[in-house]
Amino acid sequence: MATLTRRADTLTRDALAVLQPGFTGTTAPDWLLRRLGEGLTSVGLFGRNIAGPEQLAALTARLRAERGDLLVAVDEEGGDVTRLEVRTGSSFPGNLALGAVDSPELTRAVARELGRRLAACGVNLNWAPSADVNSDPDNPVIGVRSFGSDPELVARHTAAYVEGLQSAGVGACAKHFPGHGDTATDSHHDLPTVGAGLATLHARELVPFRAALRAGARAVMSAHIVLPALDPHRPATLSPSVLGGLLRAPVAEGGLGFEGLIVTDGMEMRAVSDRYGIERGSVLALAAGADAVCVGGGRADEGTVLRLRDALVAAVRAGELPEERLAEAAGRVRALAARPPGAPEAPAADPGAGLAAARRALRVTPRAGHTPLTAPPFVAAFTPVANIAVGDETPWGIAAELARLLPGTETGTYGREAADGGGMPEMIGDVLERAGDRRIIAVVRDVHRHPWMAAALDALLAVRPATVVVEMGVPQAPPAGALHIATHGAARVCGRAAAEVISGRTAGS
Repeated sequence: MATLTRRADTLTRDALAVLQPGFTGTTAPDWLLRRLGEGLTSVGLFGRNIAGPEQLAALTARLRAERGDLLVAVDEEGGDVTRLEVRTGSSFPGNLALGAVDSPELTRAVARELGRRLAACGVNLNWAPSADVNSDPDNPVIGVRSFGSDPELVARHTAAYVEGLQSAGVGACAKHFPGHGDTATDSHHDLPTVGAGLATLHARELVPFRAALRAGARAVMSAHIVLPALDPHRPATLSPSVLGGLLRAPVAEGGLGFEGLIVTDGMEMRAVSDRYGIERGSVLALAAGADAVCVGGGRADEGTVLRLRDALVAAVRAGELPEERLAEAAGRVRALAARPPGAPEAPAADPGAGLAAARRALRVTPRAGHTPLTAPPFVAAFTPVANIAVGDETPWGIAAELARLLPGTETGTYGREAADGGGMPEMIGDVLERAGDRRIIAVVRDVHRHPWMAAALDALLAVRPATVVVEMGVPQAPPAGALHIATHGAARVCGRAAAEVISGRTAGS
C-alpha cells in the first residue's frame, strides 16, 4: 500500500510539473500557491497579470516564496506582442523592425535589455523569439513577429536574440517549431496546413531553429500546424514524428538533436482544442515528446489545472502515456527551473537600444514638397481586427506620440465595419470633415491583406494627395502619399520614431 501511495504521489507531482498554467489577476490566487506546494513547477504570465514592474516583481517573489525553483514564463516578444507594456505599447521594436535594420549586434542589445527588465521582475523564461520565416506575406498570425522572409536573415537574428536574452539570465524559447510562417490560417482559430516538402522545410523553415539551437536556446515551442511531409494526421504539437523525431533525433540521423525543454503552444487554441480537447491534446503532446504543456491564455482557473493533472495520471494508468515519458518531461522542467541561464559577464545593458532600433528600422519615401509639420494634424487610423497573439488591449499607432510633439493632434479610428455595405463614402467624408484644413496622417497596418483598407486609402488620397501614409505592418504595397513611412511594426516606440520624422522633432525637444 505504501508503495502504491508513493507511486500515486509521484505521478501526481510529475503531472503537475509538466503544466504551465495561467491565472487571472495581478496577485497570486490561493489555489495556485497550494498547487506549487504540491508539485506545480511553472506558471505562465499574460498581460492581465501585469500592472507594472514593481507589482510584477512582488508577484513573482510571492510565487517563489512557495517554490524557489520555479519557472516563471511570459510571452514578451517586444514589438506588437508585449505583456510588460500591454497598456502602453512596447518600448522595443519587434522582430521585423530588427530584421529591417539587419544588425545582429543591435538585435542582441535589444534582447539583452529586454531580458534585463524581465529578470529584474523575476521572469526566467521568455516564450520568444519567433524563429518563423514569414514566407507567406498574407500570414495573419506571424507577419511583423518574424524577422523577415529570408531564412538566413531570420537565422542570424534568431541566434542574436537568443544570445542577448540569455546573457541577461532569461531562458529563450524559439517558436513556433517547425515554422508557422507559410500559413494563411491563424492557429488560434483553426488548424493550418503547410504543404512544403521536406527539402523546402530543411532549406527554409528549419534554418532559424538550427541557429537557435547552436546559440544555446534552452527551450523550443511547438506549432499547432499540420505538415503532411512529416505527419499527415496530427499537428506538430501532437506528432511523434515532429517532436520525438525531427526535433529530438540526432543530427547524424537528420534531426536537430535538441535536448532542452519542448513547450507546447497554448493548448486551448482551437487548432487543438476543437479537434482533441485540451485534456486529450495534452496527453498526446506529452506522448509525442513535449515536456511542458502551456495552458492558460484562455483557460486560467484551478479546474483546468486539475482536469489536466488527472487526465495525465489516468493516461499513465491506462497505458496511453508511458510513465517514463511523463517522468522525463517533468525532469526537464525541474532541471530548467533549478538552473535557468546564468548572467555571465556581458556588455552593459543599453536602455536606449529600443528607440535606436526603431529609428533605424524606418523606411521613408519622401515626396516632392514635403516639409515637417509645424501644426497639429488629424490622424486617421484604419484599424484591422488584431490577432489574438497581439491582443486588442495594447494601443498602437502614432497619434499619442504625435500629440506629445505637436499638441492638439487629434485622431479618428475606422474599421472594416464602417466601410462595408456602401459605407466607404461616409467614412472618408467623416475623415475630411474632422480633419478640416489640417494635414491628414493615414495610419494602416498590413494594408495588402485588407482590401477595404486599401480602398479607403485610395479614396482618401484621391481627394487629399498631401496625406502622409504610415504603414505599421508588413510593407508590401508600393509607397503612397505625400510621405510614406514603413515602421515595420506597431509598437509604441515605432510610432515615436515615425512621429519624429513627420514633425521634424525628437521626443526630447
